Amino acid sequence: MAKRPFDIRAQPGFGFVALLTFFALYLPIAALVAYSFNAADSLSRWDGLSLRWFISAWQNSTVQDASIRSLVLAVWAAALSTVVATMAALATTRTPPYPGLTFKYAFINQPLMVPEIVTAVALLIVFSRIKVWTGYSGLGYLVLAHTAFCIPFAYLPIRARLEGMDLKLEQAAADLYANPWRTFRHVTLPLLRPAIIAGFMLAFVISLDDVVITEFVKSGGQDTLPTYMLGQLRRETTPEINAIATVFLALSVLLVTVFFFVNRRKP
Repeated sequence: MAKRPFDIRAQPGFGFVALLTFFALYLPIAALVAYSFNAADSLSRWDGLSLRWFISAWQNSTVQDASIRSLVLAVWAAALSTVVATMAALATTRTPPYPGLTFKYAFINQPLMVPEIVTAVALLIVFSRIKVWTGYSGLGYLVLAHTAFCIPFAYLPIRARLEGMDLKLEQAAADLYANPWRTFRHVTLPLLRPAIIAGFMLAFVISLDDVVITEFVKSGGQDTLPTYMLGQLRRETTPEINAIATVFLALSVLLVTVFFFVNRRKP
């Protein structure tokens, strides 16, 4: 009797494990979304469908302030980190290999390798001294902290696109007497644009969802939406938190979906 060839796609038990993992990951999220439409005052009972808590969150001035602050912070952090990541990607892919290049890769991706709590404590120590010296305690510290943390998230898709691009196009532009700036503007940048957009959106989502670094670096009255939600969970919890989380989830899914389709485009 011939032995059946090994096929990783047909291993017994894999389907059950995959299904179990799927439910473990997504059942709590489904419950959160369902209870955001709960008409009751408490999460412990169900009183029917209602948009009451979405309306309550929309009319809550504290939620409005925290949401605006989160969006402003995420846009600034994503924009700055994407610019820095683009320059870093160009510097590490458009040069011949040299000693120290691997160290630069590791240095740029350091926030991915170091626990976030360590980065948060380090930023707290540095910024607390700067606050004492300057007397400034505005949102700029959060922008800098989020930018530093988001750089590797923007860097990875941009570097991947640069490494996959055909250098012959840039070399042809140079042969036609285009200077480096014109080559970058008319050849490299258009081909790189999908990756830049993808890096921006990825950095935006990371900044928008961040809690640990924000909690350590922020000053009084600088709550973002995630830290506001964390504070509310320490008190009496209502389905308003579920409604806010559902909107957050929808925004994140939308951005990740756009990221996926943008990143699928070939150079």
